[in-house]
Amino acid sequence: MNLPSLQEIEAATKVVYRHMLPTPQYRWPLLCEQVGTEVWLKHENHTPIGAFKIRGGLLYFEHLPPAERRKGVISATRGNHGQSIALCARNYGVPATIVVPHGNSAEKNAAMRAFGARLIEHGRDFQEAKEHAERLAQEEGLHMVPSFDRRLVTGVAIGSLELFLAVPDVQTVYVPIGLGSGICGAAAVRNAVGSKAEIVGVVSAHAPAYADSFRSGKCEERESKTALADGMAVRRPDAEALEIICREVERIVEVTDEEVGSAIATVFECTHNCAEGAGAAPLAAIRKERHRLAGRKVAGVLSGGNIDRSLFAATLARHGS
Repeated sequence: MNLPSLQEIEAATKVVYRHMLPTPQYRWPLLCEQVGTEVWLKHENHTPIGAFKIRGGLLYFEHLPPAERRKGVISATRGNHGQSIALCARNYGVPATIVVPHGNSAEKNAAMRAFGARLIEHGRDFQEAKEHAERLAQEEGLHMVPSFDRRLVTGVAIGSLELFLAVPDVQTVYVPIGLGSGICGAAAVRNAVGSKAEIVGVVSAHAPAYADSFRSGKCEERESKTALADGMAVRRPDAEALEIICREVERIVEVTDEEVGSAIATVFECTHNCAEGAGAAPLAAIRKERHRLAGRKVAGVLSGGNIDRSLFAATLARHGS
């Protein structure tokens, strides 16, 4: 897949900004003190679904042919992609079915239902939910919305465009990896604006499929055992995304649930923002790599803030000072 151009991404803003405002990026002094260098957070937790995925969903539905809309759509998710599909489907008058694995976030499930989606629980992880969604798409004649697609990448790249325009001299950008649209969008923008910034991927150490695949250069399936970073709980990488990541990304940092939990607490303490596991993972990686960041201007994509209240409270209690 060729990455979208600056012209394509700028054209996509005309669709996305009809539905939402740009999200902010802030330089938080307490985070800078902790890391010992200049740190910016891109607040994708401030979108209408509390996560970055909405941008891609809006662009996808804008270009979905009327015949496909009439079929209704189906997709699989651990939560944020599903919320995007559910909200966009409602906005465009399209029936939506979302498949989630058993044990998925109760509050993300509730949000998807509130947006009007039919929710189905199936399988032990995202991969099994995805395979079930693909079967239902065939059986019921529904349009299957993928989790990785060029239109999704182009849409979510708008968030990175906002960041690079606001902080043009940023030198290192940390992006969490779920199935890859966010980091591929960041790489597209970096290239399009002519920046020399490093793009660094972040994955859960308990879901290392992308990290191991990045090292080997081929798709490696790995079990996902993270209890805190469901947005990065991937068992099998997307082949198209992996090819781009191997070509465009400087390195991938693995962070543990313990490190992510500490970062969730730090984000709240220093910014009073709520970060879900994947959203806090970039800060966890920045802190882990602080030895190599002295004197650099760095940014982390706070990709979402959708964490269940009980888990958030327990994480704050565990990592409180």
